[in-house]
Amino acid sequence: MLQKQNIKLNTMSYTAVPHLVAEHQDWLKAVDFYDNELDILENRLAEVAQKNTGIDTMKGVEHFQNQFIIQRNSIDELRHNINEHAHKAMLDLKEHVGRVESQQVAEHKKIKDEFESFEKVINELRDEFNLFLVKWM
Repeated sequence: MLQKQNIKLNTMSYTAVPHLVAEHQDWLKAVDFYDNELDILENRLAEVAQKNTGIDTMKGVEHFQNQFIIQRNSIDELRHNINEHAHKAMLDLKEHVGRVESQQVAEHKKIKDEFESFEKVINELRDEFNLFLVKWM
């Protein structure tokens, strides 16, 4: 009489996501763009600080210096998260012939949400800074 063997099957689910790698590249290019844009905004802020030394102006300058530091930290963290996820996804794509584990898709969505949130914040900051420039330049 033959005994039945319990064989545990791999129950992970995989998904084909051809746009995954392209989206990582798009995010990294955008992050680089925003990083360069912060350089420009910081230079403009230095111009304002040099030309206007009043208390109100200096409060605004300090506010934007702090915001630019915060956004640089966000850029560094976002860039790290994108690169880390891209590396994991690439390994998964190679291992599973163009497919990634569903967990990677969920992580991708999380990073996409993080990127979109960052983009919203940086655009609002740019708009706020432009209003500040109009007032003090």
